[in-house]
Amino acid sequence: MTPRILYAGDSCIVVEFGNSIDMEINARVQALRDEIEKRPFRGFIETVPTYRSLSVCFDPLIAPDGLGELLLGMVESSKNDGPAGEEKRKLLIVPSCYEGDFAPDLEIVASNAGITADEVIRRHCANDCYCYMLGFVPGYSYLGGMDPTLETPRLKEPREKIPAGSVAIGGKQTGIYPIESPGGWNLIGKTPLRMFDPLRNPAIFLDAGMWVRFEPIDTAEFGRLAALAVLPDWKPDIREETVRKEVA
Repeated sequence: MTPRILYAGDSCIVVEFGNSIDMEINARVQALRDEIEKRPFRGFIETVPTYRSLSVCFDPLIAPDGLGELLLGMVESSKNDGPAGEEKRKLLIVPSCYEGDFAPDLEIVASNAGITADEVIRRHCANDCYCYMLGFVPGYSYLGGMDPTLETPRLKEPREKIPAGSVAIGGKQTGIYPIESPGGWNLIGKTPLRMFDPLRNPAIFLDAGMWVRFEPIDTAEFGRLAALAVLPDWKPDIREETVRKEVA
């Protein structure tokens, strides 16, 4: 599909790549984002990626004329020029405790899938998940690639308060609540990582286009990591990996 250029006011252009939640579409979104941020045009402010589009914010007083055509040209130049069959990934390791009060909906997910709670945990940690986008609240991650057997409908009555760090499943996706907030996803665990902290640099460790690997921990390890995560110089485990691309 040829990208579509949409104007969102006089200081934002949206480059739309498709109409579905799809890894190939999102890869094109991330490729254009990387291209713009590596070679910013005059007046560039920021990009905001979604599942299928990229919003490009700019200063209209100094941005070049014909910005839409310029962006379409950058789409072409943003095509992956890395080694054939290889892909570089940034991976965030997310320790998660699936025990007790941290997992009030674990049995709901297990019953829906017709498996045990232990098997839910195993399957939830088995697949690396891809962060399509952040949204809803600062740092909330929409993660795809979860084991499809864990798909579970959202709660009929959302909770008014969900603790920060809660790991959840909503439909085909999983995610992490970065701050205390309302929500309707099924809570199956909790991470001690501080997913959003406005006083920290960076305030958000996870970004769209990154990958997440959940690793199960017990309550004792949760407490140990929670104490470390509040330290100003503490960093999570973020790895650079090169993997083989899947060939259709």
